[in-house]
Amino acid sequence: MELKTHDLLRLKDIDNIISYSPIPDWVATSLRRAPFVVVRRAPLMKETVPIGIRGSTRSERFAAFLPYSNIKERFSPEKLVIDRAWNRCERRIEMPALQVLPQVDHLLQDYPDITWGPGGSAGFELASGVHTVKLSSDLDLIFKQSRGLTVETAREIFKKLSDLPVRVDVQIETSKGAVSLQEYAKGVSPILMKTENGPYLVQLTEICTKDCSF
Repeated sequence: MELKTHDLLRLKDIDNIISYSPIPDWVATSLRRAPFVVVRRAPLMKETVPIGIRGSTRSERFAAFLPYSNIKERFSPEKLVIDRAWNRCERRIEMPALQVLPQVDHLLQDYPDITWGPGGSAGFELASGVHTVKLSSDLDLIFKQSRGLTVETAREIFKKLSDLPVRVDVQIETSKGAVSLQEYAKGVSPILMKTENGPYLVQLTEICTKDCSF
């Protein structure tokens, strides 16, 4: 099973997670409520997956590891789009971050090279069915693509997304790491890239040229 950062995983057994530090009490409560974790940005190991567990508040986030054998189901951000998961979401009309997803889908159809999907609380709610999106939630999006994204196109997409009635935060995933669409669209070096080994500054030319592979 090929796993990527931001993939959501449904667990077979909520007790079968691995941590090298004490596990907070809220973790068990959270996993009983929703047996889902997210693949975090860290090197993948042979037998375990680096995961993040989310609680009911922003301060409740815990990093751990999951045996591959404990994965029941995988939901990638792009699969949520393919399935139009928002159509079966009971709170789509109530929550701005969910309500705009059909608009985002329509907008990005003008850019067929881009594969995208919701991350953060929106992705979590669409995959798990558990209410995690709040009225004040931003919409986190993950962009993936195969033929590179020019600064000019990034700037155009960022402007269109900025016109939506909710703040949209986009991470562009590349073969080397992830950068912010907002920062990339400025066209100014250096830019912060999140990698498996931590964040570091890179030049725009290190992120994308016409021949780059995302």
